[in-house]
Amino acid sequence: MRNKTSMRHKTFAAAALLAAGTLTLTACGSGDTSKPVSVVSEDAGSQQAATVLDKPFEKPDLVLTDTQGKKYDFREETAGKPTLIYFGYTHCPDVCPLTMNNIAVAKKQLPKSEQDELRVVFVTTDPERDTASALGKWLKGIDPQFVGLTGDFATIQAGARTLGISIEPPHKDKNGKVVSTHGTQVVAFSPKTDGGYLLYGEDATVDDYTKDLPKIVKGEKP
Repeated sequence: MRNKTSMRHKTFAAAALLAAGTLTLTACGSGDTSKPVSVVSEDAGSQQAATVLDKPFEKPDLVLTDTQGKKYDFREETAGKPTLIYFGYTHCPDVCPLTMNNIAVAKKQLPKSEQDELRVVFVTTDPERDTASALGKWLKGIDPQFVGLTGDFATIQAGARTLGISIEPPHKDKNGKVVSTHGTQVVAFSPKTDGGYLLYGEDATVDDYTKDLPKIVKGEKP
């Protein structure tokens, strides 16, 4: 259904990511395939799920609308907080719900205080259908603490691009089904520096997140 790129301990130059765009583009549920971009360097022998960036990303300048219909300034709201961000859409039948559920299950293994500290932000790539209300209902079934953001597509696309994640406008596939083609990475931001220093691909498992989240909460490398 999709072309997956292993994310096991690959060290990327952030500038190269920005230049190349997304690492993996997935048309969720559409049957489309895509080509992964080249990596800068990798060590295939490691079993680390996280890609440690040699130059962390700055937080995107994203001011959108949350599930309560209120303005949400991503930089301001997550400043000094361990944060995960993912771009996807609620009608996705596979990668998006799997990714969010994996994180939700792992998050529940943290002490309550650390669960409250962690910010998990889901930004829709299909804002026309993913209204604030629709996002709220979908995320409530996964983890009520997760933040859902919607807004202008161009703003969302530009914000994702600063993290090397490409998003294409939703379109109809050959069967007339509306799909959203988007990068499938999760970016983790350090509470110490606010830099996006870790990257996870769609092959990251519950066990991977369970192992890494305690370190992410502290701003440490897995």
